[in-house]
Amino acid sequence: MKHQGKRAGVVLAGCGVYDGAEIHEAVLTLLALDRAGAKIVCLAPGKPQRQVVDHLSGQEAVGETRNMLTEGARIARGEIRKIEEIGAEDLDLLIFPGGYGAAKNLSDFAFKGQDCAVEQETERLIKEMYAARKPMGFICIAPVIAAKVLGEYRPLLTIGSDRQTAAAIEAMGGKHLDCKVDEVAVDEKNRLVSTPAYMLATGIAEVAAGVEKLVREVLVLSSGK
Repeated sequence: MKHQGKRAGVVLAGCGVYDGAEIHEAVLTLLALDRAGAKIVCLAPGKPQRQVVDHLSGQEAVGETRNMLTEGARIARGEIRKIEEIGAEDLDLLIFPGGYGAAKNLSDFAFKGQDCAVEQETERLIKEMYAARKPMGFICIAPVIAAKVLGEYRPLLTIGSDRQTAAAIEAMGGKHLDCKVDEVAVDEKNRLVSTPAYMLATGIAEVAAGVEKLVREVLVLSSGK
């Protein structure tokens, strides 16, 4: 296990593609990290989700409330920390699975596009990791968060090939690289890695191909190579 003991933060913005963390992307990230020997630290803001969506009907469950930390604990099997309690000194790398939670809970990109804001503690941790030169991975729609927080550094990112989202990333200061579903964009200068996952994927096997590459590249960056 080449990367034994690397402390890998994984941010879970709830549980479920329509209102939280995309479960396939999250689990595949955890699997790849575990296989590499990393020490996984699941994180989530201890705050309510912006929406609750019935994943059977796809409709908003009006009147229901769910907490990102409580819901993320479903994926983490209960082993999860409040993001508010974690700083860059506690981690060697940080990865954000996608899902609408990244665009509704960790940011409001789903509602405001390039004029979005990022959840306060999420922004803080990203800035701390960046200042400490510790690498980060952003999956699916999550690269929009990196573009918003780190736009002044002109980060190289991919969400696949969706023109509207790519344009928003560039409007926030990022540089978008078109990628296939099983490819990654590696920004060595800013120590960022991204992959399209379900922005392009038609099945879980395609997601796995990209996520496994992303995890591998982030771990390599964390080793200073």
